[in-house]
Amino acid sequence: MLDSGTIERFEKISTPFYYYDMDLLRRTVDTVAELSARHNLRVHYAVKANADSRILGYISSKGFGADCVSGNEVLHAYECGFPADKIVYAGVGKSDKEIHDAMKLGIEAFNCESLQEIFVINEMAREYDMVANVSVRINPDIDAHTHKYVTTGLYENKFGISQHEFDKLIELLDKSRNINFIGLHFHIGSQITRVAEVFALECERVNEIVSYFEQNGLKVKNINLGGGLGVDYDDPDGNPIPDFETWFSTIDRKIARRPDQAVHVEPGRSMVAQCGTLISRVVFVKSGETKNFLILDAGMNDLIRPALYGAYHRIENLSAQMRPFFGSHQAYDIVGPVCESSDVWGAGRLLPLSVRGDLMAIRSTGAYGQVMASRYNMKDLAPAVFSDRLDDAPRNNDYFKII
Repeated sequence: MLDSGTIERFEKISTPFYYYDMDLLRRTVDTVAELSARHNLRVHYAVKANADSRILGYISSKGFGADCVSGNEVLHAYECGFPADKIVYAGVGKSDKEIHDAMKLGIEAFNCESLQEIFVINEMAREYDMVANVSVRINPDIDAHTHKYVTTGLYENKFGISQHEFDKLIELLDKSRNINFIGLHFHIGSQITRVAEVFALECERVNEIVSYFEQNGLKVKNINLGGGLGVDYDDPDGNPIPDFETWFSTIDRKIARRPDQAVHVEPGRSMVAQCGTLISRVVFVKSGETKNFLILDAGMNDLIRPALYGAYHRIENLSAQMRPFFGSHQAYDIVGPVCESSDVWGAGRLLPLSVRGDLMAIRSTGAYGQVMASRYNMKDLAPAVFSDRLDDAPRNNDYFKII
């Protein structure tokens, strides 16, 4: 819940913008640092969740590594303070240039997702007289019980190498002289809320797969379990920091590891989602025959998750909190300005009576919000505004009038 002083300062800032609570970010990152050390886990932050330079700078300052899924993410993570030897590079479609640049940088490992990718990296490393560290992403065929668009560990998904190719994989790695095989990589999906159940199942399956590869002559030095811990989109104030303790302790209990094996995890959403809020403004209130609309100045170009996934985000009227009495409530369809019928923030949301000019908060948008924004309809990109630098935010240009 934002305090009245912060809301008053928002009135002077041009909307829409992404507001980042830096105190909450620091508390979340510090929690991950403390718990990962307690359970002897190595953390690579998933850059795709939020690539803001200031946020990456703080995360890298805690000694974490970076999990990247594009060549530009690799370079950006390095520029934001992540050491090259703590950067891992996943993704099903790495280009030759991306592979070459990451190889020259000296990253910790390529997380390879197909036999052909391993072959290509080996040939490129041979050409440049180098040896590339490689982990192999395995598809464990586990249902993460999450949205089909963020499920990545089933055989029907495009990610990773499935069991029917294991023998060919072992043969290829054995004859690839310019590859240093360092481990196995897994990731079964995102926004996982059945934490103990799903991650225990992942660990059991991983134990079987690691054992199979080691019995067939491949020493697995690193076990990378990926990410996926979910956040509470319904009650962000009640649960601002996700349940890292259950996730990490489940892994610690269930994974079979030798003293010389390192276990890695790759949190993304769980580290940054709750610290971010998309702040928008009501530009029009519209009455239909059967429903009422609040039309905001933020749209699907700013935050695509509701249009893409049907994702839920809590929506709050900040201005109504400042009025002497909340008064009655009304159900609204809350929509954006983009010329698409899918540009809807929420249907039938019960809010205090709202008027033109009210400030609205779309919560839990620190992950997969600003980083996925576009300029569709030639809209401006919403800027980042930080809680400890509110005076640096772009001022309201006075074009908006409450009439």
